[in-house]
Amino acid sequence: MTETKPGTEAKPGTEAKPGRPHRDGPLSGRQAEAARNDRRILESARAVFVADPGAPITAVAKHAGVGISALYTRYGSKEELLRTLCTDGLVIVIDETEAALERLKHGDDSWAVFTDFMRRLADADTSSMTRAFAGKFAPTPEMFALANRSSQLMDEFFALVRGALRPGLVPHDLSLIFELVAAIKFSSPERTTELRHRYLAVILDGLRASDAPHAADREDLPGPPPAWPELSERWVPPSHT
Repeated sequence: MTETKPGTEAKPGTEAKPGRPHRDGPLSGRQAEAARNDRRILESARAVFVADPGAPITAVAKHAGVGISALYTRYGSKEELLRTLCTDGLVIVIDETEAALERLKHGDDSWAVFTDFMRRLADADTSSMTRAFAGKFAPTPEMFALANRSSQLMDEFFALVRGALRPGLVPHDLSLIFELVAAIKFSSPERTTELRHRYLAVILDGLRASDAPHAADREDLPGPPPAWPELSERWVPPSHT
């Protein structure tokens, strides 16, 4: 859910801060164990639901090696787990975009920053969650606020790297490019990463502006780019349409 621009904005003073609550200072033994269990549950939920969005929540407890009661103590439903995973994914996108913007503001080469940004988000694989979870739950106001923040940062980033890219590209094109790369999946995680990098390199060659003599003969991109309503409507569950 990196591409949405919801029509309803949070009311002033009610905006949710990105991510889940953070506690400063060292954790006690029980708190540290709870944090490890929470991380294990979320990692398992991502693995289970990306592989099979229709899997029951009991499959997550089994994968994580925790009792179902321990899971329900933290997450009251499958939908809550999905929201948490996607919220964390939005935070990753925001953090990576902010880091890329900082590099550009410090004078780093725009093409190098752009390719690093694309590789890092491809490795983070938040788009696998978009492919699997879109339309499976109702997003929260916090998620809409994060999605808006992500979109604003992406527009700012794109404006700064536009000169390094071929004409006709828009920020929303990147959302679907990440989903195309995320579709590459093999049983070996290492081979999956290797092939994703391989085909991302091919895609990046197509995204780059060219000063070569034949550049003038490059055809325009066919069809209009995706619009945000086309992308965001996928997040609305069928029962809400």
